[in-house]
Amino acid sequence: MAKVGDGPGDGRGGEWRYVVGLGSNVRHHRHGPPRRVLRAALAALAEAGVTIEAVSPMLTTPPLGHARRRYANAAALLATRLEPEALLALLQDIEYRFGRRRRGRRWGERVLDLDILLWSGGVWSGPGLVVPHVAFRQRRFALTPAQAVAPRWRDPITGLTLRHLHARLTQPRPLPIAHPHKGP
Repeated sequence: MAKVGDGPGDGRGGEWRYVVGLGSNVRHHRHGPPRRVLRAALAALAEAGVTIEAVSPMLTTPPLGHARRRYANAAALLATRLEPEALLALLQDIEYRFGRRRRGRRWGERVLDLDILLWSGGVWSGPGLVVPHVAFRQRRFALTPAQAVAPRWRDPITGLTLRHLHARLTQPRPLPIAHPHKGP
């Protein structure tokens, strides 16, 4: 039976481990600019009883979709006895307390975005939640911080470590070699 610190927890006697992505691109009236919003969100998680084992450096990333402001992004390695649905509820409660209102518009500006990227239990699928996060492998703003806090964590879908996934995403690839057409 694994405990936190010995590898991913199995939920039986130990704690589950999660990699959670954090993002913000709107100033908060009390916490200030996006980087401070992320720090305040981490404090809110700790106050809720979640153990924060590691936090990545914060990145500044370009806006996506309808957003016009740059994002502050980070990832945290967390330990908790909460199952994925319960952690999702906590994350959404913290987002709500920070002023996030879900209005169905994707990629808009938001004061706080908290996403479960990975879970030590492997794969989870339920109403409103799929773990691993369906797009984290293709998003540099999620994968770069995630591999900073858990480089050897294996993606349960591909079997690759986060370090390997990050290298695949960020390493330049040579152009294919053109072979001259050989005639008859």
